[in-house]
Amino acid sequence: MTQIHPTAVVSPGARLGDKVSIGPYSVIGENVVIGDNTSVGSHTVIEGHTEIGRDNQIHHFCALGGIPQDKKYDGEPTKLVIGDRNTIREFCSFHTGTIQDAGETRIGNDNWIMGYVHIAHDCVVGNHTIFASNAQIAGHVHVEDWVILGGMTGVHQFVHIGAHAMTGGGTILFQDLPPYVMAVGNNPAPKGINSEGLKRRGFSPESVMAIKRAYRTLYRSGLTLEEARDKIAAEAGAHPELAVLVDFLAQSKRGILR
Repeated sequence: MTQIHPTAVVSPGARLGDKVSIGPYSVIGENVVIGDNTSVGSHTVIEGHTEIGRDNQIHHFCALGGIPQDKKYDGEPTKLVIGDRNTIREFCSFHTGTIQDAGETRIGNDNWIMGYVHIAHDCVVGNHTIFASNAQIAGHVHVEDWVILGGMTGVHQFVHIGAHAMTGGGTILFQDLPPYVMAVGNNPAPKGINSEGLKRRGFSPESVMAIKRAYRTLYRSGLTLEEARDKIAAEAGAHPELAVLVDFLAQSKRGILR
């Protein structure tokens, strides 16, 4: 049974699933869809063309589905899409997309998003990520699966962060961060691979070692980026976990963190 607090304002056009709960003084807009078993805390505003899946926990004072902070935006009906089983803590803000991109901001499943996180227009966030408090993600950023962003990480627009990458607190990213790589600092530098995270996710010792060798090829061999990519690609046949790194390096548009 859906539970809506008497002080909440839910538009007649909003579509709420089974066992949804809406807390005190929250506002749910006309074009909002919320899936089963999702809870919304107090004083939260969900507006715009926003679709939220099932089993999400949205805490107090969040602002989801607001218009993008982009001067080119001119009222187009762009979207925010959030998947299933996400935890979204207090004071987070996620905006809809723009027609200059896909017209959609998308967040996947099973993400743990801590307080005061901002996810801007046209971002794409994968699954199983952790965004620590005050992480700030500018427009058009892509964050792949299992990424961990330390507290107060700032990410410049159009940056791409590869799967299993990790940043330390206060990191500012202006360039792409390859899969598996850890980075830290205001003028960030690569700091090895996220080996502990990989072990926890079931990567074999052989796979972790292959990724470490690829990291050394990329950052410590003295090879050009193209030469390093070719060498890593030659090893990907025996170690399939390197294929995502090879593809990432080939597709990077902002250049990788060096």
